[in-house]
Amino acid sequence: MQIFFKCNGEWVHQNEHVSEESLDESSGLKVREVFINVTRQQVEDFHGPEDYWCQCVAWSHLGTSKSRKASVRIAYLRKNFEQDPQGREVPIEGMIVLHCRPPEGVPAAEVEWLKNEEPIDSEQDENIDTRADHNLIIRQARLSDSGNYTCMAANIVAKRRSLSATVVVYVNGGWSSWTEWSACNVRCGRGWQKRSRTCTNPAPLNGGAFCEGMSVQKITCTSLCPVDGSWEVWSEWSVCSPECEHLRMRECTAPPPRNGGKFCEGLSQESENCTDGLCILDKKPLHEIKPQRWSRRGIENASDIALYSGLGAAVVAVAVLVIGVTLYRRSQSDYGVDVIDSSALTGGFQTFNFKTVRQGNSLLLNSSMQPDLTVSRTYSGPICLQDPLDKELMTESSLFNPLSDIKVKVQSSFMVSLGVSERAEYHGKNHSGTFPHGNNRSFSTIHPRNKTPYIQNLSSLPTRTELRTTGVFGHLGGRLVMPNTGVSLLIPHGAIPEENSWEIYMSINQGEPSLQSDGSEVLLSPEVTCGPPDMTVTTPFALTIPHCADVSSEHWNIHLKKRTQQGKWEEVMSVEDESTSCYCLLDPFACHVLLDSFGTYALTGEPVTDCAVKQLKVAVFGCMSCNSLDYNLRVYCVDNTPWAFQEVVSDERHQGGQLLEEPKLLHFKGNTFSLQISVLDIPPFLWRIKPFTACQEVPFARVWCSNRQPLHCAFSLERYTPTTTQLSCKICIRQLKGHEQILQVQTSILESERETITFFAQEDSTFPAQTGPKAFKIPYSIRQRICATFDTPNAKGKDWQMLAQKNSINRNLSYFATQSSPSAVILNLWEARHQHDGNLDSLACALEEIGRTHTKLSNITESQLDEADFNYSRQNGL
Repeated sequence: MQIFFKCNGEWVHQNEHVSEESLDESSGLKVREVFINVTRQQVEDFHGPEDYWCQCVAWSHLGTSKSRKASVRIAYLRKNFEQDPQGREVPIEGMIVLHCRPPEGVPAAEVEWLKNEEPIDSEQDENIDTRADHNLIIRQARLSDSGNYTCMAANIVAKRRSLSATVVVYVNGGWSSWTEWSACNVRCGRGWQKRSRTCTNPAPLNGGAFCEGMSVQKITCTSLCPVDGSWEVWSEWSVCSPECEHLRMRECTAPPPRNGGKFCEGLSQESENCTDGLCILDKKPLHEIKPQRWSRRGIENASDIALYSGLGAAVVAVAVLVIGVTLYRRSQSDYGVDVIDSSALTGGFQTFNFKTVRQGNSLLLNSSMQPDLTVSRTYSGPICLQDPLDKELMTESSLFNPLSDIKVKVQSSFMVSLGVSERAEYHGKNHSGTFPHGNNRSFSTIHPRNKTPYIQNLSSLPTRTELRTTGVFGHLGGRLVMPNTGVSLLIPHGAIPEENSWEIYMSINQGEPSLQSDGSEVLLSPEVTCGPPDMTVTTPFALTIPHCADVSSEHWNIHLKKRTQQGKWEEVMSVEDESTSCYCLLDPFACHVLLDSFGTYALTGEPVTDCAVKQLKVAVFGCMSCNSLDYNLRVYCVDNTPWAFQEVVSDERHQGGQLLEEPKLLHFKGNTFSLQISVLDIPPFLWRIKPFTACQEVPFARVWCSNRQPLHCAFSLERYTPTTTQLSCKICIRQLKGHEQILQVQTSILESERETITFFAQEDSTFPAQTGPKAFKIPYSIRQRICATFDTPNAKGKDWQMLAQKNSINRNLSYFATQSSPSAVILNLWEARHQHDGNLDSLACALEEIGRTHTKLSNITESQLDEADFNYSRQNGL
């Protein structure tokens, strides 16, 4: 009997066979076994329509027998998961589904789930299922299910860990039962009763929503007032009695006492002698007795007069003292306050009316102009400012103290609306510089008292209209970066003709945006200018512009616009459109644009539905006030672009502000609901916040269009004693019927003890201009070999289109077809997109996958790309 192997249709040489013979004890037949060894190199060198295979063929005089084919493949496991699990926030008893798609590998990877680094055993917990397509399903979420979940994939080659997904199981608050109605707060007349409830059934937990509705209810009540009794008039005198006296009477019926009123004081009847002393009493004439009685009564009347005179003098003295103190206090105050508390009848809502003083109005440009005392100005917006100038003016006591001619309406016991009406009326011309709105302000209009420090700070603020950076580039190309703004410009190799060099600049407009929004259109990015405008390039350059939209084609219609020489803005293209003039690749936080001409560009967005979301960055800064006991908190809500936050950081540095917590991301929906900012959990007996300022509300329009000026709200906290140096509280920023973020403030107000939080990473600011090969991650030699491989059309589609597809470029491929080297343009877009990535893994994986059917790519190995990535990081100081 002969046994041989055939591999890939070819017979294996006899010398490579190893044969063994044995005897089967049960049947007594001879058994022959043959082995061959297949090496990794043999498998890698084989290129055919199917996998490397081998087959065993045996024959004898009885016939021939063939085995089935055995495939030999190289085992591997990719580095990156096809889908990492995503963090979730779910209500208690809700369902949790965490998706995990392990990396591609041979053999297929087995998946295991970890919770807080501990393996999950679904057999011991019936509430957890890990068998469905590698996904983790928790049928009914419990509080104990909160934690960090990790997907582990492993085969015979390696183990891979996914990114951790944080699961938070929250509990929404629920109201307790109402308490009984309290007794009427007045003994008689119209008053109120109240009852209360607490958000403790259950209490909100892990970020769950607070109870909606009122915690206190009030109703009016009426009690009958007591009526004191009063005497009727005296009756007529009775006839003279034998005792020489007559009587008269009166009744307590005018009115009689009711509802617990007092009975009439005094006698109900009265008697006197009716004979003028002629009647004999005790054998003496009555007139002999009378003088003694009346002299005693005169002495008593004289003592009563002295008593009443002393009491009257004391009352007059007290009244004079009270009037004097009142006049003195008014002479020391700039305004009089009349507080009308109507909360008893309005269910807890209060209105404060600050009366206009009769002195000259310091807020008017012309102090001699007399204001109309019958007209007041109403603040209808929150204490939220959009200008660093407002920030200086309103930070101190002028922010929360009553202004001399302003009526402040406090619309609830915990929320303040304090924004000057746009239509303040006066007897005279309404000056454009009137505080607080308007850009052209005159400092002379500020009240001179205690305002010198603010005027000095304002005068020291620099005026900035644009950020600018420049670099000289030649034929080798390079990269120009605007530090800490997310804006960059990639000049490809060969875009500038040889022996030529240009000084290329890039700037960001920091003034009022010249692009005026039309209708519902919103500016989503900074206005970026690159030039010189008369420069021409032979290969499209890549411009990266950050944006603040939560990218979704279902909710946004995003446009790229360019400013013409006449200053008008024209639409270049919609991001979703097909175009051969330029290309837009929209990432979650930036847009990468391939362009042929320099100019001024910006991104605008038109929300298609109410679910369109702008990403806002929220941050809190703090600094000491001029008053040593006060500490100011300033909460900013700006577009989530590095450029917008850099403006805030620059302004805060001029004011001595300190970042107190890492900035967080807030998803702000275009559903027209406003934004609430509140200070919570202030330590009692150590700190207090000024009344009615713990919560501030910002209208939707001011947040949605906040790209024009940084939006911030100011809070003023006061220490009870100078020995308090630690501050701990929470800042809650939430959109009504939307997303919520909590900033945890834990800081020392002493600068020497305060922990410094870094504003920006340093990779942008180290090398703003990079020229030549060190500006590119992909070495020029590897780039040439990739272009030579993919630029040649392939009937099977294994050309530049596959390179684009493997790099997640699936739209508007007609643009690349018009280029002389589509692969080079795709690699330029990859360079712009991955300038901050840690390595070349994404490109290596794409080339490795394509290289299975491309023998030309077999010499571009992952180790070469790793070496190139190491050299790039070392040259750029990363």
